[in-house]
Amino acid sequence: MKKILVTGAFGQIGSELVPALQKKFGKDQVVAMGHKTVTSNFDGILEKADTRDKDILASIIKKYDIVDVYHLVSLLSVGGEKDPKVTWDINVGGLKNILELGVEFGLKIFWPSSIAAFGSTTPRDNTPQETILEPTTMYGVTKVTGENLCRYFNIKYGLDVRSVRYPGIISWKTPPSAGTTEYTVAMLYDGVQGKGNTCWLGPDTMLPMMYVNDAIKATIDLMDTPVLKIKLRGSYNLAAVSFTAKQWEEAIRKHIPDLKVSYKPDERQKIADSWPKSIDDSQARADWGWKHEYSLEKMTKEMVENLRKEFSIS
Repeated sequence: MKKILVTGAFGQIGSELVPALQKKFGKDQVVAMGHKTVTSNFDGILEKADTRDKDILASIIKKYDIVDVYHLVSLLSVGGEKDPKVTWDINVGGLKNILELGVEFGLKIFWPSSIAAFGSTTPRDNTPQETILEPTTMYGVTKVTGENLCRYFNIKYGLDVRSVRYPGIISWKTPPSAGTTEYTVAMLYDGVQGKGNTCWLGPDTMLPMMYVNDAIKATIDLMDTPVLKIKLRGSYNLAAVSFTAKQWEEAIRKHIPDLKVSYKPDERQKIADSWPKSIDDSQARADWGWKHEYSLEKMTKEMVENLRKEFSIS
């Protein structure tokens, strides 16, 4: 049975991906690696390391005879702007270490890009697979660089590296961060707890979004796809639903009628305005059968129900 390493195992994606992989392959087959953020009651194999330390990464790969790596470590858009140098070191330096070790140990690697790779010059409606990539954040710059690194290592060394451009990912299990698309989670958390919400994007701001369950499914499905079906070695466009902040508010209000939202766009509005409104992911659907399961309504209903249970609210 193959051993799997997940870096960034306790972030928004990792905290959901690790249990899914444990369920699919067994707890003894999945190594969760964290650095600063580690769940105290984690049930499974845990390693603490920094992906910028190549020697430690190599020792972990050898220790567990790792075959597949899901490399999720990344500083995101808002946090990345606070220290661009550190963002580059973590997002690009860490990825380069993983790719080089992938060649050395014959690994199969998943690495996520993002809609942050696009920019204000990118067509915003039904953004095509092949398009202009001129991001305006360091996070976005590292994603474009990462896509090119993945493509290069595949061409140069034959490394089996696979990637998608995640849209905004929505999850109820992790509290909202300051990320641009996290207004969705903040609004939901405030609504369930009966608090007023101040949205940092304007009501008409439309962005491509995806429920985390769909993101996990896409990630595992891509890694399970036979190699000959993978036609892109940069990153596949990935999409589910697009909606405005106001539409999100209205979807929540169907379950929480007393929800109160005020809109006060801040510096994150400029970032959102440089990202697509909708995405053409037809190549992912054609090459490896990608298909999302959660509509806006289904996603909202499930999240409200789960958060009410989490907070013991009837």
